[in-house]
Amino acid sequence: MFLWTKPIGRRSFGLTEELAGATATLAKNQGLYNGFLAAGLIWAAQSGTWSVQLFFLGCVIVAGIFGGLTVGKSILWIQAAPGAVALILAFLARD
Repeated sequence: MFLWTKPIGRRSFGLTEELAGATATLAKNQGLYNGFLAAGLIWAAQSGTWSVQLFFLGCVIVAGIFGGLTVGKSILWIQAAPGAVALILAFLARD
């Protein structure tokens, strides 16, 4: 989010300076979304509340599936699959 237009951010995502500038607002929105999602996952892990864990892991999986369908199939493996594994582990660890 903060490095999107910087050389390291452009290099990481293979962006030209022009494309990074044109999409900076979108990247900030996505970064903020991911930050809130990470905060929710931390909250869920700390709270031990099943419904909170289920909700945020479900959000990760749905976002990963959507990204996989709209952006690139690799997102299924990068985001949705780890979310699904975490959800399975949460089910197995449930009292």
